Amino acid sequence: MLSQINSATLQGLEAIPIKVEVDSFSAGLQPRFTIVGLPDNAVKESQERVFAALRLNGFQLSKRSIVVNLAPADLKKEGTGLDLPITIGVLSSYDTCEFDREMLNHSMFIGELGLDGTVMPIKGALPIAIKARSMGIQNLFVPKENEREAAVVDNVSVYGIRKLNEVTDFLSGQTSLQPTVVNTREEFFANQTNYSLDFADVKGQENVKRAFEVAASGGHNIILVGSPGCGKSMMAKRLPSILPPLSLHESLETTQIHSIAGKLHKDTSLISQRPFRAPHHTVSDVALVGGGNTFMPGEICLAHNGVLFLDELPEFNRSVLETLRQPLEDRVITVSRARYNFTLPCSFMLVASMNPCPCGYHGDALHQCVCTPGQIQRYMNKISGPLLDRIDIQCEVQTVPFAKLSKMKPGESSATIRERVIAARKIQEERFSSLPTGESGGRGRIHCNAQMTEKMLHEFAEPDAQSLEMLRMAMERLKLSARAYNRILKVARTIADLEGSENIQAPHIAEAIGYRNLDRGDWAERGM
Repeated sequence: MLSQINSATLQGLEAIPIKVEVDSFSAGLQPRFTIVGLPDNAVKESQERVFAALRLNGFQLSKRSIVVNLAPADLKKEGTGLDLPITIGVLSSYDTCEFDREMLNHSMFIGELGLDGTVMPIKGALPIAIKARSMGIQNLFVPKENEREAAVVDNVSVYGIRKLNEVTDFLSGQTSLQPTVVNTREEFFANQTNYSLDFADVKGQENVKRAFEVAASGGHNIILVGSPGCGKSMMAKRLPSILPPLSLHESLETTQIHSIAGKLHKDTSLISQRPFRAPHHTVSDVALVGGGNTFMPGEICLAHNGVLFLDELPEFNRSVLETLRQPLEDRVITVSRARYNFTLPCSFMLVASMNPCPCGYHGDALHQCVCTPGQIQRYMNKISGPLLDRIDIQCEVQTVPFAKLSKMKPGESSATIRERVIAARKIQEERFSSLPTGESGGRGRIHCNAQMTEKMLHEFAEPDAQSLEMLRMAMERLKLSARAYNRILKVARTIADLEGSENIQAPHIAEAIGYRNLDRGDWAERGM
């Protein structure tokens, strides 16, 4: 008897519907079990898990040959999430099956089986639930650990299953199950401002905190240069606490990526705070951008709508850093391998930190630098010019002396700074809301100044005569590139937004130029 069960598999960030077709028939003395439709090894091994789970849960099936077809047959099927639908398909292919056929036709199943029939969690429950809704599926059966994640999607009844018997008894009408309900908005907004780290803990460093405020207001990339222990990492980790809250759309995007990567906690339904990713400097280019034999999102995708923090930037492999060029410009990354080609979103703020020299104390008021100018220059040259051009704000961080550190009062709180950041972002949202999507150069909706195209710069960030002359002098003296010129205008536009100014003025340009410290050619000879 032929049975057809709805399921799904993942291709990149998208769920692809799979029809699990099972036919069982009498085959004499040598019954066999065959899976066709390009299954990988994990799917082929489901035979042993399926029959062990059936046997240990009391299902006595007559010996018959079984053929399982995973349609479409030309699509590679990976992972263990097809265990549950294959099991349901095997049971429903027998004439003695008492399952509600109408319910089967309007249901989707996904889950890995343990040998004892335990339904184990899978990756990508959220995109699978979104696909189920688009297909008109009424019921979605997922592992218990994935139920809250999948229940975020409305118009689909999501059932969390712990054991195989739970779903078989429900399908045969012996027991009842209640769908999982998640109050998305209540849960989403509950933890948006609950941060354990706060800028109030940072004493002094007012110029650096100002740079972070500008960066957060316009979505600008920022690099911090300073001696060990001056507070670079401490301040970088507090950046999410002053960023605008995630919108519900951004939260769904971010949650899908983390769901596919298997990074969601079992009690989490939506990510409500912006991600903060801080990979070690030994990270490989594949781990950073994504890929592998079985596709996995990289760190830059996991940082989507959040922050990517690269501590000790010169210690990263140069080839790894160069892979950031295209994502920083386009806010998407195309991962091409022999078996797949995926384009993934990666709109993140890059925050980097580094020492000013190999010993770390060049220009420090409290320590003597032992590096030669040549060593300093070679150290700085580990960061390529094109990559530095893509970092809008370059900020020097000075060590706060103990005498001042012990007497200073707590600084301004993150909540206060965040209010100004949100006000500036609101100005930008209103400015770009009327623009057609096509003007973004294929990069999606423009949300902040850092994402402006060159055409938008001419429209929204045109400097006056005095500002233009100041910018010309800086370009000639610092030998800045055309990309650095655009970055200065974007930062100046953000500074003007923070002050509520409609036009860019000379003080805004002057402050923006002051954030191009690494563009100066005399770094090795001068103190910081």
